[in-house]
Amino acid sequence: MTESTTTSNRMLERVALVLDALDDSSASASELARRTGLSVSTVHRLALSMVDYGFLRRVADGNFKLGQRFVRSALESIALPILTELRNKTGETSQLWIRRGDRRFCQITVDSQHELKATLPVGSSLDLPNGSSGRLLTHDLEALESVAEHGWVESVGRRTPGLGSVSAPVMLRDQMIATLCLAVPLSRVTESPGRDFGESVARAALQIGTELDMSKKL
Repeated sequence: MTESTTTSNRMLERVALVLDALDDSSASASELARRTGLSVSTVHRLALSMVDYGFLRRVADGNFKLGQRFVRSALESIALPILTELRNKTGETSQLWIRRGDRRFCQITVDSQHELKATLPVGSSLDLPNGSSGRLLTHDLEALESVAEHGWVESVGRRTPGLGSVSAPVMLRDQMIATLCLAVPLSRVTESPGRDFGESVARAALQIGTELDMSKKL
């Protein structure tokens, strides 16, 4: 066995140790080191590399969880390429939000490639009803009226000064299961977030709901 083969096998063994140590839970690098017997620096370096390849993901508190290669739901699998296409088309950060109790959680984010951008990591949790997505998820009357009229609802600096957003509901059989949000620095907005990007966001949200409904009928 060559030295390179030995090194590769050792790396695979460490990857397997980390994956086995996580199972369905989340853990910090120090906790993973305790579970695997590896050093904290080794685990942290390895875990960050595994994030890059989708084997792990980092949540809002900095801990590691199994990545999208293992735990992607049907909603996430369908939404990710649509959000990526929306980001590529608009140049701005696209996000998928879901409601849990009195908070909203970022299920997917595809960040803008601009240096100045709006970004939140997957797993981020925000109070309701802040922002355009938060207002939709709480069925804010004004937000629902905007969706009925335009297909989208916008927010201009309501949660964060200098930041705007436009959101549309992701519907499955007449129920709102998530919201699709495009977040954009107001310095790049021409008219308003809704007038600039609302039609694209509404179309993408509709596509997610349609494809999800079709997948459940197969």
